[in-house]
Amino acid sequence: MTNKDIYKRTLTFSIKKLLVDLLSIVLFAALCGAGFLLMEATTGKGLIGLAIGLVLGIIVAALISRFVSYAIKAGQIAMMTKGIVDDELPENVYQEGKAIVKRRFKTVAAYFAVTRVIKGIFNQLGHIITKVGESLGGDAGGSIGSAISAIIQIVIAYLCDCCLGWVFYREGTSSAKATCEGAVLFFKHGKTLAKNMGRVFGMGIVSLLVIGGVFFGISYAIFMLIPDVFSALAKEVAEAATRLDITIPEFFTNGANLSLVIAAVVGVVIWAIIHSTFVRPFVLTGVLRNYIESGKNNIPTEDSFKILDSKSPKFAKLHREIN
Repeated sequence: MTNKDIYKRTLTFSIKKLLVDLLSIVLFAALCGAGFLLMEATTGKGLIGLAIGLVLGIIVAALISRFVSYAIKAGQIAMMTKGIVDDELPENVYQEGKAIVKRRFKTVAAYFAVTRVIKGIFNQLGHIITKVGESLGGDAGGSIGSAISAIIQIVIAYLCDCCLGWVFYREGTSSAKATCEGAVLFFKHGKTLAKNMGRVFGMGIVSLLVIGGVFFGISYAIFMLIPDVFSALAKEVAEAATRLDITIPEFFTNGANLSLVIAAVVGVVIWAIIHSTFVRPFVLTGVLRNYIESGKNNIPTEDSFKILDSKSPKFAKLHREIN
């Protein structure tokens, strides 16, 4: 199967995950609104009700994200892996993905905990890069180091997804050990996998310019039809800053400028939703294929674990725990 075939067959997971995420946003807003209206009607203390609804909304959204959305994502990665390894997918991809996650629920749940360690390992490397930049170039070097660390965070997200794919591929191996193998693969085949990062960032920039740019333009055109609204909003912002004794750039006290900023935010938010739903899974399919193919004929051994043992105390600790 080609990457395009796998992407098209597994896209249903992305759409279902988007619907679940939208549901969590609706529930969050509903709980906040209900809390405010209920307390306002009964006690006249709507802000307290809003705060209570906010807390409950965060809890509900977090639970949905952690369990439902994560399970859907795990099913998608399981099916991507199956398509890559077996070169075929079942007729009902979604049901098969659900069945695999349910059958290996303990493994997937354990992996969720282990990924925190993996993220910690690469965060350590990010902090090291930032400190090196600061030592070499002061504030400018620190900024460069921070930018590199931000890029590493994007790499980590893809790495964790690939590690989960490797866990599904290594059925019969504990999630902790398989995840350690996955982390080692990243270092052993760094040059091969680094080529994928060009695809990751290239597709990200293109989709941002195209998708974000289109929705920025649409939003700004709509906002230009109601300039008085943004002039009034800018005035409110300036007055609020004065009352709170906060200094804000004069740029934001101009209605036209404020509409420009809000249109940009709208464009970025919509881009993030569309990119994560439709573009990222396509990129991930290619990255995951190269990742698995680079490792399935050269599965990391105990000796190769030493590559990361010396670089990260967290990895060394996890390595000791699985032995």
